[in-house]
This record gives sequence, structure tokens and C-alpha cells, in this order.
Amino acid sequence: MTSPPKKHGRAARLLTEHRLTEKRNAASRNLDRMTAREIVRLMNREDRKVAAAVGRELPGITRAVDAIVSGIRKGGRLIYVGAGSSGRMGVLDAAECPPTFGTSPKLVQAVIAGGKRAITMAVEGAEDSARNGERDLRRKKLRRNDVVVGIAASGTTPYVLGALQFARRRGATTVAVTSNLRMPLGRLAKIVIAPEVGPEVLTGSTRLKAGTSQKMVLNMLSTTVMARLGHVYENLMMDMMLTNEKLAERALRILTEASGKKVSAAEHALRAAGHDMRVALVMLKLGVKAREAKRRMEATEGNLRKALQE
Repeated sequence: MTSPPKKHGRAARLLTEHRLTEKRNAASRNLDRMTAREIVRLMNREDRKVAAAVGRELPGITRAVDAIVSGIRKGGRLIYVGAGSSGRMGVLDAAECPPTFGTSPKLVQAVIAGGKRAITMAVEGAEDSARNGERDLRRKKLRRNDVVVGIAASGTTPYVLGALQFARRRGATTVAVTSNLRMPLGRLAKIVIAPEVGPEVLTGSTRLKAGTSQKMVLNMLSTTVMARLGHVYENLMMDMMLTNEKLAERALRILTEASGKKVSAAEHALRAAGHDMRVALVMLKLGVKAREAKRRMEATEGNLRKALQE
């Protein structure tokens, strides 16, 4: 049994009343009397609204990407901040960047209310402290070139608000990802991304449509940022970590696809390149040895497109 929130009052009630994510969905009022097929059809119908809602936020997402790319090029980091389901979305996206793009775990980070324990279980009251949001972000030694993305479906989570207020004081760029535009988080951030997906099928359960919209937005942010930073070639992953057999096989498929060479040639190049896919691709496409391919990569500061220009 969960404890009731510590803070009550007219202001809190008014905020709740104005949150779209807390309103009841008329289409699901008889949810407990529906058949399994009726429920899944209803959920599928509601989920179709998510992509459209995210689509309306593309200008804000683009602004956020540009800010993140600019910050990283100046030595900054991307830091997600959230609580509960929203925080877990940030943790997931941050965790996927090193294996997918070969980046340092320090480049994209996530802070979640309640710490590591909150990733797999509810930590009661963790999201209610703005001071803890500031404390956790302070521990990251925040800098001006960092970009802090606060994720909160409600737009009112104290932990996230405290973190963004601290980020603003430090001069870092702030981004809000929320499902309730006219809430404090949207007014606090420099860039606002607010896909308003409407009431949930299960009232207030923002792990549903709101969570799906957050996942879509974070996918766009990290993937587009990494593409703009040169971590892909065409639409292929060039910096992924080859940590298991499946990924090693994927690397060979990528090299053969990008170079037009046979698998045997790709295997040889990858070994000679020390399992550096960029160097291997230069070897394959230009017909040069590993030493020359590495020299080209160093001369172009890792820019694969330039390294491939003869």
C-alpha cells in the first residue's frame, strides 16, 4: 500500500485538475467490463494519436537537437532528468548510446529520482523533493555547455523542476519533455517539447500514451544528435560496440553493405583495423592498408566522409 503524498492544498488540486494526463478518457469508462479484444483494440486506437502528437512537436525537437549538438561540440553533455516511468525512459536512452554509437558513458547520462533503486522499483516520495533534484544534478558538476532534458508527463514533478531550476542558474540549456504544456515545467525550460496525447485509457497511467511519446521523442533526440555528430555512415551504425557474436555479425553486414565487398574481405579489413569499423570501411572502399586508413581518419579528425574522399 502506498502512502499519500505529503503536500496537499488548493494549488495542488488545481494543477491536477488542469493536467490532460489526469482526465478520464470517455472511450474507456467501461474498461473493467470490456473483453480482452475490446481493450487491446481501444488501446491500439488511442496509440495512433501518439505519433501525430509528436509530429506537431518537430520544431521543438529540432531546436533541442541543434542545442545538444552545439553543446557537445563545445565539450558539454546531454543529461536526462526524470522520476518514475519518465526517469526510466531517460535511463534507457542514455544506456543505449554507448553500445549503439560508441560514445563514452559520460556523454549521455541520466538522473532519476530515488537513484539506481528507482530503475526497477517504486521509491516512495522520491519525486516530491525539488531539493533532491538540485542535489543530484549538482553532483554531476554541471557546466554551461551541458544540456539538461527534464522529462515529466505531468509537467509538475518537483524533482524535475528543482533540477531544471538549478540548471538554469548554472547557465546550462534546459529542455522540457512533457505531456502537459501549460504546467510549470513548460514555463521553466528554454525549449519545450510537449506532445499532448490526451487522457490515458487507464486514467493517470502515464506509462501508456505519455510514456510512448517520451520514448519517441528521446529516440529522435539521441539518434539525430549522433547522426549530426558523425556517428553514422549513410544509415548505418559505424561506432557500435562489438561485444557479442550478433553484433560482430552485424558489423560485417554493415561493412559489406557500405563497401560492396565480400564478407571475407570485410573480415580481413576488420581484423587489420583492430575492429575499428571506420578504419575498416576506409580500407575497403579505397583499397588502402590499415596504416593509411588510420592516417586518413586522424587527418580528418574522425570525419568518415572526408576520409573517404580521394
